[in-house]
Order: sequence, then structure tokens, then C-alpha cells
Amino acid sequence: MSPEDIESLERATVEAVAPASIIEMDGWLIAFDPGTIRRAHSAVPLRHDLDASALDAVEAAYRTAGLPPAFRLPLSAGLEGVRNVLVRRGYTSEQPTVVEISDVVRLAAFRDLPGEILAHPDDAWGEVFLGPGFDPVDGAERVAVLTRSPDALYGQVREGGRTVAVGVVTFGHGWAGVHGMRTASAHQGRGHASQILAALGRAARERGVERVFLQVEEANPARRIYRRAGFKPVWTYRYWTKGTG
Repeated sequence: MSPEDIESLERATVEAVAPASIIEMDGWLIAFDPGTIRRAHSAVPLRHDLDASALDAVEAAYRTAGLPPAFRLPLSAGLEGVRNVLVRRGYTSEQPTVVEISDVVRLAAFRDLPGEILAHPDDAWGEVFLGPGFDPVDGAERVAVLTRSPDALYGQVREGGRTVAVGVVTFGHGWAGVHGMRTASAHQGRGHASQILAALGRAARERGVERVFLQVEEANPARRIYRRAGFKPVWTYRYWTKGTG
């Protein structure tokens, strides 16, 4: 990807999770938020070839905000110096996560029978995040963040009169972003995630957006579905914190 593509995707990623505040400093986009969504309270480089010169200032910004410093770093060669400095300062990395992109036209055609699109999510939409198998605290936080995300649309699949699968598509910086993919545990394996993806792709196509991204943990079995939908990995990142952060 070009440097311009990387920057636009990272800006779209951070804005989609609606952190309490964002500042920009020496090539870093720094998000501040007290919640559980890590993308909303970590600093990310807008280029994959930054040096470590701004790390002191980024750490100071988090301390001023009363939050522990946290970084979201791609595993690119151009950021090796940054990673080495963080290691020397006692940071550790975890949660390898893959950034994947696809073509909106292909995503829109993924299923003949897509899910529904809502302009505003209702209570039944949010309850999918709170069901068995999901962390209720994290689920509630994700519902709060995703429902205040700027310029978003909400996908759902209903079965037997009940909402059983959900997702979100956000728009910004020339990208559509897929977030919050959840299927109720008792309804998994029935193709509902594919229906959500197709619905979100069609919503993006109607907006005239051509590119779509998502972020998924490296070990998540849902990556098989995303591959079938045309998503391809472009880089992997890890979160860097001191202790449990």
C-alpha cells in the first residue's frame, strides 16, 4: 500500500471507534479514551517508517491525560527502531491483529440474500453483544462506541423475529470500515456473518466507496469467512503496553 493509503486507513480506523479525544503529533495519531476498546486508547504511526524521536512526547501526552501509554504498531521493518526502544523501556506486545482490505463491489456480491441495514441500531441490535459467550462489560462498551461512531450504518440478520447477527460499516477518508461483527452463539455457523458482510458491502457501494477494510485478531477463525469475501491481509500489528496496560 502507498504511504497515502496507509495514512488514510489509519485515520479511518481511529475515527470509527470514536475515542473521547484525538491529537496528532510528529507523525503519530494519539487516541485517548478510558474504555475497553484498545484502538480507542492507543497511539498509531501514520507512516510505517517513523523513528523513535516522538516517543517521549507521546508518553507525556498520555500521562497528562491520566491514562497509561499504549501503542499500536505494525510489524513493519521501518518501525523496528520504535519497537526496540519500547522493549528497552519495559513495554511488551500482545494481541497480533491483521488489517485486511477488499473491494466493495466483490463484498456486495458475497451473498444473494444480504442482511438488513439500519440507520440507527435498536435495543435488539445491541443485545447481541451482551449474550452468552461475550464479555458483558466489553460488549456494553462496544455497543456504546459503535452507536456513536460518526457516519455509520448498522447491519442485522433476524431469525424467528429475533436479531441474531450484527455488524457496522463506517465511512471516512475514502474507506468503508467493517466493525463489530457478532453472531449470537446459538446461531453461529448458519451463514449469518456472510449476510451481514454482503449488506455492509452493498451499503458502501451505494455510497460510492470502492475500498473496505477490517481488523481481525490473527487467530480468529472468522478470517476464513473474510477470505471468501475477498479480504486480503496487508499488515499485522500488535499492542504495546507496560504490564497489562
